[in-house]
Amino acid sequence: MEVTWPSHGKLCSKFTAMGPYFRKEHSSSELYFFDCLASCLSAKPAADKREFYGWWFELRVNQQRFEYHYWFGLYDKQGEWQEDKIPSKFQAEVEDSLNAFYPKLLDTLQALGLEINAAPSLSPNLALPAA
Repeated sequence: MEVTWPSHGKLCSKFTAMGPYFRKEHSSSELYFFDCLASCLSAKPAADKREFYGWWFELRVNQQRFEYHYWFGLYDKQGEWQEDKIPSKFQAEVEDSLNAFYPKLLDTLQALGLEINAAPSLSPNLALPAA
């Protein structure tokens, strides 16, 4: 079955409508980038110097479908993601935010007639449930 891909602009519009996760400035027609600053380490530093635990998620175009890969980690003071183990006190909030995002992504892709699979490089124990 041949997949008719929506335009990059249409995908960006649909992903933006999902909520605060989509980062258009880090996306292209081959890769769509999402993230979530789920849990602030400390509210004491100035807003632009705060660090957060969360996740980032890449959705890559792969012929007939999208493939996803995601990571957990720390969004540091420089505004960069660093893969890291989430401390147990932040674990539930971070996982809950990913679990809130993923069904929205599935619904959006399903409405567009697009499929999604875990990337082969993603550890099987991290694969999210299929639609």
